[in-house]
Amino acid sequence: MCRYAAFLRGINVGGHRVKNSELGALFEAMGLADVYTFRASGNVIFRSDSEQPSELSERIEAALEQSLGYGVPTFLRSAEEFHQIALAEPFAAEHVEASAGRLQVAMLETPPATSVREQVLALASDDDRLAFGERELYWLPSGGMLESALELKLIEQLLGPMTLRTKNTIEQIAARHFS
Repeated sequence: MCRYAAFLRGINVGGHRVKNSELGALFEAMGLADVYTFRASGNVIFRSDSEQPSELSERIEAALEQSLGYGVPTFLRSAEEFHQIALAEPFAAEHVEASAGRLQVAMLETPPATSVREQVLALASDDDRLAFGERELYWLPSGGMLESALELKLIEQLLGPMTLRTKNTIEQIAARHFS
């Protein structure tokens, strides 16, 4: 069985409330094994048979929509992909240390085209540093997210649906479930 992390968009925001126990039960009802939830923001760790990741993601999205009554974009990462994200250091240590903001990881559905990457990176500044992983956009704001001038809506228009997690959350999940 393969180990995965699913990052769900729209869980416990905008009036959509789902308890971790309910979310875990939904994943177990899909036949997924060793299900763990982390925090109340739609982070689910589990094991699955040899099903293709794209098919698995579609199956999860369909089951969640049927159970919850609304669409839940799902960003799936294998254990190997997850390790790469957790170990990534996309910015110089001095920039991270000097920042009052928290390093953010935007999970993307697919790797963006080179031209799209260039358009997004052109929006970066010294106050809002950006870097790409394979299917991730790393964002280091100089302060709080709400204080940022970065055009997240434009970035999402360019990249497609995404969901944000702090790098600290990623590292905590890695330490607890992918060590």
